[in-house]
Amino acid sequence: MEQVSSNRAHGGTQGVYTHQSAVTGTPMTFSVFVPDHAVGAKLPVLWFLSGLTCTHANVTEKGEFRAACAQHGIISIAPDTSPRGDDVPDDEGYDFGKGAGFYVDATEAPWAANFQMRSYIEQELPALIGAEFPAADMARQGITGHSMGGHGALTIALRNPGRFKSVSAFAPIVSPMNCPWGEKALGGYLGADQAHWRQYDACALIEDGARLPDLLVDQGEADNFLHQQLKPGLLVLACKKAGIAATVRMQPGYDHSYYFIASFMADHVAWHGERLKR
Repeated sequence: MEQVSSNRAHGGTQGVYTHQSAVTGTPMTFSVFVPDHAVGAKLPVLWFLSGLTCTHANVTEKGEFRAACAQHGIISIAPDTSPRGDDVPDDEGYDFGKGAGFYVDATEAPWAANFQMRSYIEQELPALIGAEFPAADMARQGITGHSMGGHGALTIALRNPGRFKSVSAFAPIVSPMNCPWGEKALGGYLGADQAHWRQYDACALIEDGARLPDLLVDQGEADNFLHQQLKPGLLVLACKKAGIAATVRMQPGYDHSYYFIASFMADHVAWHGERLKR
């Protein structure tokens, strides 16, 4: 692991790091904010997974999370959304290929060689964080994300019961099997057999028996992707049928941008903080 940058902010240290990933076969970049803490203290960890076209930098520069993380004593980690490099396959569309890893382990050529974002987020990067950041308490993890990253947060938490003590999302893609973004991504990365898609669809995972203790979701009512791509009503229905305590807040006037995310970031950090300190 190499440090790219380090900046003092909100009573803590914001770092950006890079390392060679064994699972993607490429260099990967991520950011970590560590609040000031006593020597030997262990702090809970909150993952933020970003959306289509984003890197670690979007939330790091626009998310306005540091003051809240410092207040609640939480380490924040922001990975990239896909492998990158000249030899990594790509697509002309913004919603597939680089910047659009969809947090899956691809099985179709040519994507399978590099697009192993599920294994990267679930296994490789947490192991690196645990080894390189002694203050990180990997027994107390929360996860959140935006749009494609909200899809990633939900599905990763549902597939790994007990790992995450808190789960939230901003405008998540709740059912990739039922929207154009998801149909393109899952079909391209995983092939035509939709039975293989269900492990990457939050609503399908819940229907198949996966559970969360509770959930917080914020969704802007002025989001131009609301009805065709995001469809939060499907998640509300799935959670209701499964008995999952889901707080889904529709926010009047808010769109899909980081202005929306930043407006409710402190609420989400506080939500995670309450559960991660139990």
